[in-house]
Amino acid sequence: MVAPLPLPVWQVLLGRPARLGASYHPANLNLRCFFYPTVASRVIDDLYNTGMTAYSHFRAKRIVLASNNPGKLSEFSALFEPLGITLIPQGKLGVSEISEPHCTFLENALLKARHASAITGLPALGDDSGLCVPALGDAPGVRSARYAAQPGGAKSAAANSALLVHNLQGVIDRRARYVAVLVLVVKADDPQPVEGEGVWQGEIIDTPRGTNGFGYDPHFYLPDLHMTVAELPAHHKNQISHRAQALSQLLGKLDSRRF
Repeated sequence: MVAPLPLPVWQVLLGRPARLGASYHPANLNLRCFFYPTVASRVIDDLYNTGMTAYSHFRAKRIVLASNNPGKLSEFSALFEPLGITLIPQGKLGVSEISEPHCTFLENALLKARHASAITGLPALGDDSGLCVPALGDAPGVRSARYAAQPGGAKSAAANSALLVHNLQGVIDRRARYVAVLVLVVKADDPQPVEGEGVWQGEIIDTPRGTNGFGYDPHFYLPDLHMTVAELPAHHKNQISHRAQALSQLLGKLDSRRF
């Protein structure tokens, strides 16, 4: 079950709790599953119709997504849609991809967010995510998108997956985890970036299953659900994925006075 929304999210959407009537307390709104789009949209429409200024201000925001990955754009757009926030891929604003030289997801995500914000002048969301396999020393890690790429070569999800399966031949321990780190900056030199981290546990299987998702999803098996991520419907993935977890944590830290 998805955890209840942390209180700071409601402060962002609705303003300070002291100004709210009891009918708008999260428990009364029964929003224990925030990422169900039909539920979220119904409640957001209700709040907007009350004319609450905090929500109206938040609703108008545009954020640059510091990525040109169409899979990530699709997932993040679905996650931000209930908040009325439009995500703009950096490529549409003339922002080229920047190298990811750091050894941690956090440092790379922050670098990408600052880069996109500096060029566009807009708030920017940086994401760095990947697959960590303990039996491989937590590889591919921050190199997940270019795991099989030769220096200067093109990135290929199929090649990455093939190399992963090859490197796990004869390995009994197939534990793996998806990790996502998001960093939001209001401006390029924002002294208080807001970050969120999500971790999704699973196992690696040799034979791909499913056609949804992208990247390593067809090989990332979820024992509790008896299916791979690529077999999950998109709306289900967006409720439980590492990116959904990271976004929920990030939203819980937002300060409405800054954003």
